[in-house]
Amino acid sequence: MKKKRALSGIQPSGKLHLGNLIGALSNWVKLQDDYECYFFIADLHALTTGYADTDKLKENILDVAIDMLSAGLDPERSKLFIQSDIPEHSELHLMFSMITPLSWLERIPTYKGQIEELKEKDLGTYGFLGYPVLQAADILIYKADVVPVGQDQLPHLELTREIARRFNNFYGEIFPLPRDLLTKVPVLPGLDGRKMSKSYGNTIAISDPPKVIAKKISEAVTDPARVKKDDKGHPDICTIFSYHKIFNDAQVKQIYADCTSAKIGCVECKKMIAAKLSDHLAPIYEKRKSLENKKDYVRQVFAEGAKKAQALARQTLQEAKSAMGIM
Repeated sequence: MKKKRALSGIQPSGKLHLGNLIGALSNWVKLQDDYECYFFIADLHALTTGYADTDKLKENILDVAIDMLSAGLDPERSKLFIQSDIPEHSELHLMFSMITPLSWLERIPTYKGQIEELKEKDLGTYGFLGYPVLQAADILIYKADVVPVGQDQLPHLELTREIARRFNNFYGEIFPLPRDLLTKVPVLPGLDGRKMSKSYGNTIAISDPPKVIAKKISEAVTDPARVKKDDKGHPDICTIFSYHKIFNDAQVKQIYADCTSAKIGCVECKKMIAAKLSDHLAPIYEKRKSLENKKDYVRQVFAEGAKKAQALARQTLQEAKSAMGIM
């Protein structure tokens, strides 16, 4: 039985962190067994908010490529590639932009949200407004059956389906309607309690060595109401306890009881989770150390993945162009 096709991408904004691992990479690794997988580094999307400073873009792309391989993505089971290496994405994006109403883009919840969140950047550009159209092209150029997404990305996927429907209504049935493969992941706050994000400087990179992890954890925010060890804790509002729930399931009930009864202090609790995180990330860390000395191999893996992906992308684009009458 032919496998269904899954597609997803990740922006190269620097080395990937724990939030990326549990929110995307770990799920992608599992999908490789059951789906025909296409996973890409979305460097064109990175330009929508980072167009004014691209000095580290090439470095960031390579870092993400290494992280993807270190986390377990297998070039024998997945097509791994860089978005800009396949110009068909951009050409289909241009074609879709001709038929996408502005009102569809302006109603995307994350549009106004990101403008508010990134006030220091000038996001009054066509590229930023139109990046959901590029997302649609990324998905539809491979006629993906499923797209692994979080809850916040569902409006983007619905827009992709609307664009596909509109194209099909105008020009004939070319694009299937992809469905979401909802990834239910626990919320992983950053070290300061806010959303884990490189822009906040509150992340633990999946490439961090144990000493760095221990130092970062030691400085993390815990229960603000707990000043002394003898004070009873409130684990439900503690960043460190949220890490225990994800990475230390076997001991989480005991830690909850010990914290609420003041049998364990924050310092000891932090040391426990730092050790668990280091153990969890050890295979990724070791593989990454090896790949850092094989950067030409990493580049080759993604170049070969692009060739494989482009064969399908080129075929789909030709079908779309023929349907539009612009061949």
